[in-house]
Formats: sequence, structure tokens, C-alpha cells
Amino acid sequence: MLPRALVPEVTGDLGNGTYRNPVLAADWSDPDVVRVGEDFYLTASSFGRAPGLPLLRSRDLVNWTLVGHALERLVPEEAFTAPRHDRGVWAPSLRHHDGRFWIFWGDPDHGVFQVSSPATEGPWSKPHLVKEGLGLIDACPLWDPETGEAYLVHGWAKSRAGFNNRLTGHRMSPDGTGVLDEGRTLVDADRLPGWFTLEGPKLYRHDGRFWILAPAGGVATGWQGAFRADSFSGPYEERIVLSQGDTDVNGPHQGGWVRTGAGEDWFLHFQQTGAHGRLVHLQPMRWDADGWPVLGDAGSPVRVHRKPALPQAPRARPAVDDAFPGGAFGPQWSWTANPGAGWTSPHDGDGLRLGCVRTDRAEDLRSVPHVLTQRLPAGARTVEVRLRLESGTPGARAGLVVLGDAYAWIGLERATDGRALLVHRFAPGTADRERDADRARPLPAAEALLRIEVTADARCRFSYDAGEGPVRLGPEFAATPWRWVGALLGLFAAAPGTDGTPSGAGLFTDFRSRATGAPTDTPVTPIPRTTPREESRR
Repeated sequence: MLPRALVPEVTGDLGNGTYRNPVLAADWSDPDVVRVGEDFYLTASSFGRAPGLPLLRSRDLVNWTLVGHALERLVPEEAFTAPRHDRGVWAPSLRHHDGRFWIFWGDPDHGVFQVSSPATEGPWSKPHLVKEGLGLIDACPLWDPETGEAYLVHGWAKSRAGFNNRLTGHRMSPDGTGVLDEGRTLVDADRLPGWFTLEGPKLYRHDGRFWILAPAGGVATGWQGAFRADSFSGPYEERIVLSQGDTDVNGPHQGGWVRTGAGEDWFLHFQQTGAHGRLVHLQPMRWDADGWPVLGDAGSPVRVHRKPALPQAPRARPAVDDAFPGGAFGPQWSWTANPGAGWTSPHDGDGLRLGCVRTDRAEDLRSVPHVLTQRLPAGARTVEVRLRLESGTPGARAGLVVLGDAYAWIGLERATDGRALLVHRFAPGTADRERDADRARPLPAAEALLRIEVTADARCRFSYDAGEGPVRLGPEFAATPWRWVGALLGLFAAAPGTDGTPSGAGLFTDFRSRATGAPTDTPVTPIPRTTPREESRR
């Protein structure tokens, strides 16, 4: 039985020259990192959400800000007009070469893609298909500084390819547009006793050797492996360089190595934590007398450690709050599919006006593409947003949702007699339609403050305030993860119909998320050792 995973309430920069993991206490899945000058940049999996390929920046590897996205729309576009939560962008790799940033990723249904840009702010190139095929995931390029040769390595998804647990390598054209050979197996982990689900490779050159840092063992219970060879084609020898040991950090693996300007080595990886998804940890890294990397504390993850020897940076975390200035939303938000016309309505003031898009799928928000989402931050907190329903169409609705395999929402709905109703609904993971979680309540006006109190173990309590004080609704709802991601916070608006055009709007203002007084080291949902979806992915 796996020990209960712990997510400390106080994480990141502790303000005294040390930090506490996780340094990113939200679902920044499958992180990769690169240093350019004095700045560090990180990207992560975004799966079927748009925009995708988030870009974060830091000066000290501990304090991070979200600066934008590299992928405005998923391709092929027609494949992502509806939510595809477990598809799209898997485990990207971020590199800087020839004056440009490059991001490669594998889409298990289409192949390996890349985009590039002279700056993280863009403009980013259109996605280019480097290698077509089913089951190609977790792609990483390498431009060899010693020879000028270019290489590509990727893993495999068993659900598409029929096999996994191996890494394939190619020589690649120097411009990154295609592979130059049929590829060869660099590492077949079926031949390594005890190894399974080898994936997520990151390719490097160090000390005259080729290195592949790659995880194995599954997202909840795995470990970090290192492989080295004198030539790209191998043979590779292996070693486990990071595992849970006797710590509370389950499955510490899959990430990237970065070296500071002062010559320190660090490794960023994730920890799977149920409804909060994959949180990002920072581990110190050194090289032993035999030339192998040593991560964390002699191969076990650290919780608290001194910060990297870098200039002091302001304490920062990726934004969550949003006042929607000028009617626009910040980079912390993504749609659950490629966005369509009429989903937002420009206006002069502040506040986000989401169109009540006509759809026959509003009874299952997991299938609705026009839900605007962001990651559910770890730790106890209260989430609030003010909503005004600006639609007179019977059945039009808008609200605040906690979205996963199961979901629950609170919001406003227009009744057939024209009244505004406060509603609270939910859908279990096994149901294809939502149900009432409490009785509908008529309001004097179509406006209310919506609130969700989230405990450290992701139990959600819903309430509203229509001007007479807070009113608690329904039973507690336990947030659940969603395929390969944690639960999401979302805003939506919809109306009955089928043509996808808006019928009025929901006006959202002052979205806020504030931490509440939970004790440090509060346990979150324990992680099962295996799940059916893990097996199906691989």
C-alpha cells in the first residue's frame, strides 16, 4: 500500500534562502526546462487544452511566472473541435538552439510535432509534423555541439502502437523538420529486469557521452532512470538515480536537467497527487566519482533544501486570480478544445463575457468545448467569482465548475417563467448526465457571488451570496483527476440549441483564489499503485 502523499501548504520560496517542494504546487505535468542567459524557462504537457504548451519563466528555479503559450491552437484542428482530454500535447521538450527556442512533443494519434520562435513571447511558428505515426510520444531533440549532428528520441504509447517500454532514436535534419532514417531502438526496457513503462526521454550530451534521462514505473509509483553511451546508437548502460525511498514523495520522476551559469546542476520533476495532478519538485543534482548523476539526497527526493546559488528573485507563483481587464482573460486560462467564434464577447469594461453557446451537450460539461479552465492549485483555498446572467433564454446557464472525471458546478439558470435560479449540479464519473446536488433557489436578480471552499485533500463545499450573506449548498464534493491531468477550475456559459451560436452571455468578474488556514503537511488523496487508464495509455 502506497504511503499517503503529502503536499505542504507552505511551498516554494521560504524567504530564508531555502525552498520547500513542490516549487510549483499545481498540475504542470511532465515539465522540461532550459536556461538561456540568466533566465530559466519551463514548459509542460497541456494535452487537449488550447492554448497549449505553457511557458513559465524564473530567475532562480524556485519562483516562477507564467508568461504565455507556444501553441495557440491544436493540430490537426478538426481533431480538437470537441474535448479530447487525454490526447494532444504529451510531455514536450524545450530547447534553445541557433538563436531560437524549440519545443518538440508527441501526439499519440498523429506523430511528433515541433514549433520554434526567436523569443518566448513569439511569434511561434506553425506546428510542423516531424514524424508521422501512431503511438509516438514524449519526443526530445538534440543538436550535438561537438559534431553538428541532430538527433531525435521518443517513447511509445501501447494503446496506439501495441507496445511500449522502449525508446527509439533517429538522426534528424539540422533544421528540425524531419528524421533522416527509419530509427532504431536505443533502449528496450523489456530486457532490463524490473523496468516497465519506460517513457519521457530527455536527450543530452555531457562529459563526452550521450545521456538519456528517462522515467519508468508509472506516474504514481515510478522512478527516474539515467542511460549513457559513447555513441548515440548505443549500447546504453542504465542506473536508477531518483526514487521514493523512505520519503513521502511518491513516484518522483519525469522532468529535465538544467545547469546554472555558476555551474550548479538541478533537476525538475513531478509528483502525482490525485485531484491536484502532477506537482513540480526541484532536486539538487551532482555527479559521482563514476560519472553518474546523483539526484536529491543520495537518490531520494528532498522536501526542503537551500536555494540555487543565484541572485535573489522576487517571490512569485503562476497567476490564478483574474480581474479580466478589458474583457480579456489571462494566460492561466485554456479552453477544453480549440476555441470557436462567439465564445467571448468584447466589451469596454472589465469582466469576462462568455457567450451562452447553444449546445445539446450542456448536461455533460466534460463534452462541452467552450469551458474555460485553469489548474486547481494544491492546498486549502477559497475560490470566488461574481456572475451576472445576461440571457433571457429559458435554460440558459452559466457557472463555476470543478471539472474532472466527475464534476460539480454552481451557477445561474434562466427558468421558463423568466426567473433567475441559483442551481448546484454534479455528475459522477460513471454518469453521462448531471444531477441536482441541491434544490434550485429563485433569486431577486440574475446575479450572485459564487464560492467554492476547497480543502487540502480536494473536498469542495459550494455556497453563494446574493446579497443576504453566504448560503451553503449540497454535500461535499470530492474533486477527481481527469485522465492524465488533475482537476480543473472552470467557467462556462451555455443555452439550449445545437447551432453553436451565443444566446446572451454570462458576465464573470473578479475571479479570486486565496489560501485558507490549513495546517502544514496536510495529506492529499492517496494514489493507487495502478489504474486502468494508466494501463490503457501505455
